[in-house]
Amino acid sequence: MTNSVLFEKLEGIKVRFEEVAQQITDPEVMSDMKRYVKLNKEYHDLEPVVATFIDYRTVLSHLDEAREMLQNEKDEEMRAMAQDEVETLTARIIPLEETIKLLLLPSDPEDNKNAVMEIRAGTGGDEASIFAGDLFRMYSRFCEDKGWKVEVTSFSPGTSGGFKEVVMSITGAKVYGTLKYESGVHRVQRVPKTETQGRVHTSAATVAVLPEAGEFDIELNMNDIRKDIFCSSGPGGQSVNTTYSAIRLTHIPTGIVVQCQDEKSQIKNFDKALIELRTRIYNLEYQKYLDEIASKRKTMVSTGDRSAKVRTYNYPQSRVTDHRINLTLYNLPAIVDGDIQELIDKLQMEENAERMKDSE
Repeated sequence: MTNSVLFEKLEGIKVRFEEVAQQITDPEVMSDMKRYVKLNKEYHDLEPVVATFIDYRTVLSHLDEAREMLQNEKDEEMRAMAQDEVETLTARIIPLEETIKLLLLPSDPEDNKNAVMEIRAGTGGDEASIFAGDLFRMYSRFCEDKGWKVEVTSFSPGTSGGFKEVVMSITGAKVYGTLKYESGVHRVQRVPKTETQGRVHTSAATVAVLPEAGEFDIELNMNDIRKDIFCSSGPGGQSVNTTYSAIRLTHIPTGIVVQCQDEKSQIKNFDKALIELRTRIYNLEYQKYLDEIASKRKTMVSTGDRSAKVRTYNYPQSRVTDHRINLTLYNLPAIVDGDIQELIDKLQMEENAERMKDSE
């Protein structure tokens, strides 16, 4: 894309941004919540593009002024200042253009959403459940560091610790866009606590990350949903096994079943279960999109095929390997303690490089 074409495209985006900014303050638009939500999202999507464009345009303008000064100025000290300015501004142009090109790439519309994360113990018996518990702790700490809110909606404890299955909703800024790379099979290689011979075993757990469906993403017919009420189980105080507050919802057309026992209030559990049910139904359609891009991007193989092996945690060698981008890090203790940002950054960089290549 030449500079003139890029500039013209950015001018058009800026005009659209200003139009949307006016529309979202229009009382008529604000009264139509579905339209308002859509326009508000467009506004926030365009905002970083326009801000970078304004910065880019300012740099080009100042560069022209500095070059003109360098060409016409006779004073050597002023010429030296102009030369420094030309060099400084010129160095900023290419990074700004790269940033703009990246911002102009079509983003996954789900990236800004909250997420539902499901961790299931796979092969490996009790050790797989313990590992699922380790992953739950890793992601909980990562989310805590990001300032995100984590709520466990349902769980099934393992017999020797950890979880056979745990489902949690995660709320915050760009949760799905950050955590979507975590979907897939995670393997652990270590000596289990139950192993008497000191042999290293391989166990696995499956992680699934789903973008949370909003109220306007899918319309549910309540006549298609069967509601069952049962006693909560697990930690929770005196109300456990005495109060019928846990909710199980079954979507009859798809057969999808969700349950929530997190709250003592039946109403709150119902609301949470409904959000998860809406999310799982929405993801039946979204999965088709994931399958399509998974064949093109190695970073997203986990999201398109949740049976794919994505990462191995090797305790004897203190290493973590992400198989999608052949990345190995030798800081396993920090990673399982929640420090997974570097892994996510590397996956995002690889995906962005692939997307840039596709756009060219």
